[in-house]
Amino acid sequence: MKIGLNLPVMVPGLDRDTIHAWCRGIDEGQFSSLAVGERINFPNPELTVTLAAAAAWTTRVRLLYNVLVLPMHPEVLAAKQIATLDVLSGGRVTLGVGVGAREEDYAAVGALWDNKRLGRLERQVARMRCVWKGEKVVAGGLRPVEPYPVQPGGPEILAGAIFPAGIVRAARWADGICGFSFGMTPEEVGCAFEGARTAWKAAGRTTPPRLVTGCWFALGPGGGERMDEYLRRYLNFVGSEVAPLIAMVPMTSAQALRDAVQRARDLGADEIVLAPTTKDPDEIKRVEDLLF
Repeated sequence: MKIGLNLPVMVPGLDRDTIHAWCRGIDEGQFSSLAVGERINFPNPELTVTLAAAAAWTTRVRLLYNVLVLPMHPEVLAAKQIATLDVLSGGRVTLGVGVGAREEDYAAVGALWDNKRLGRLERQVARMRCVWKGEKVVAGGLRPVEPYPVQPGGPEILAGAIFPAGIVRAARWADGICGFSFGMTPEEVGCAFEGARTAWKAAGRTTPPRLVTGCWFALGPGGGERMDEYLRRYLNFVGSEVAPLIAMVPMTSAQALRDAVQRARDLGADEIVLAPTTKDPDEIKRVEDLLF
C-alpha cells in the first residue's frame, strides 16, 4: 500500500516558504502522492494554482487533486488547466473529483447547488475526456482544446465518493475512489471498498477499482488539542453536530496513526493519503520516521 501526504492547505497562515518546504519535503521523502483539497470560503490557497507550484518544486511525487469539486467549474476550462498541469509535471497528475458538501462554496462562485450534481459531474467527466482525446468541443472550431495531457487520454480519475449512491454511479466513469475516513474503521472504510468492488463488477468493469482513502492526523505534543481546533474550524458548517464528529477522529498519537494505516492496508487500500493539521514542515519527518 502506498502512502501519500496532503499539503496542509486547510491550516491558516500558509506562505510561499512554508508551501515550498512541504513540497520539497514530500518529494524528497518516500511518499507516493502530494495532495491538495479544494474549498472556496476558507483560508486555503486555490487548488490548481497550488498544484502548479508543486509541479515546479517537485520532480518525483504524483500530484493529486483531493478533490476538485467539478460542478463548481466549467469542465472544458478545467480540462485545459489539468492538461497543462500534466505537461508541467511531466505526467504526474491524478485527478480526484467530487460534488462537495458546502453550499456556500457553490454560492461564492455562482455555481448551481441542487440534487442533480452527481449527474452533472458524470457528464462533465465525459466531456473532459473528449477534450483530452482531441475531439473538438466547438462546432466549426479551427482547433481542439489543447495542450494534450502527457498521459494518453488524460490522467487517472478517481471519484471522491463515500456514500453508496455515489460509489455505484462512479463505477460507470471512474478509475477508482478516493474517499476519506473519520475513524479509519473497518465498518466505514470496508463498506466503501466492498461497495466499490461490487459496483465495478456489476457495471461489467474488467479492471478492479483503485481504492484510495485518507484521514486527518496530529503528531507531536498537543496533538489532541490541535486536532480539536482544526476540526472545529474545518467542520464548522455542520454546526452543533461537529462535536461527535471530532470524537470519531483518534489519530492524535503515533500508535493511533500507525494502527489506522495498518487497518487501511488490511482492508485492501491501494493508497492512503494523510492530511496534516499543522503547517510545521517537521511533521513530514515525523510521519516518515513512523511509517517507513
